[in-house]
Amino acid sequence: MSKDVILVVEDEPELADLYSGWLEQNYPVRVAHDGSEALEKFDEDVEIVLLDRQLPGMDGDAVLPLLRDRKPDVQVAMVTAVEPDVDVVDMGFDAYITKPIREDDIYELVDHLLHRRVYDENVRELFAAISKQIALENQHDREELEDDPQYQYLLAQIDKLRDETADLAEQFDDDEFKTALSALH
Repeated sequence: MSKDVILVVEDEPELADLYSGWLEQNYPVRVAHDGSEALEKFDEDVEIVLLDRQLPGMDGDAVLPLLRDRKPDVQVAMVTAVEPDVDVVDMGFDAYITKPIREDDIYELVDHLLHRRVYDENVRELFAAISKQIALENQHDREELEDDPQYQYLLAQIDKLRDETADLAEQFDDDEFKTALSALH
């Protein structure tokens, strides 16, 4: 079983049970039936949130920015009966799925979100490593750096991260890749 905790936020008990039943075969799952409960059950262990937009009390649109404030890199999918309108442009979700959804739709959604998360982490690590390389090269003579084992290790890490991000990029079709890249901005 994966260690990636999924939080299902759904006010209809039958749907919440259905989604959690599908997912708990492979993931630890928590269920919340409203926005306040979602915030109570959300912590650092939660990697993916499946969030309904229409919830009693605090709706999904209000919960989303609060989740992002607590953990900016959490992957959030709106799973809702609300057809998307232009209001979704300013919302910070990672995917938008309209109900009804099937079991294979949920698994595909979770799989894509997990891949996007890994891609984001690798790209951030790659940019950080390249910035270290640039800083070192701006401060030191290249010949001096060529003999330094730590510098050589850094170059090897950059090559490894470039390969990993290229491998991950091949797993996405064009639209998914654009979505993953947009999450980096």
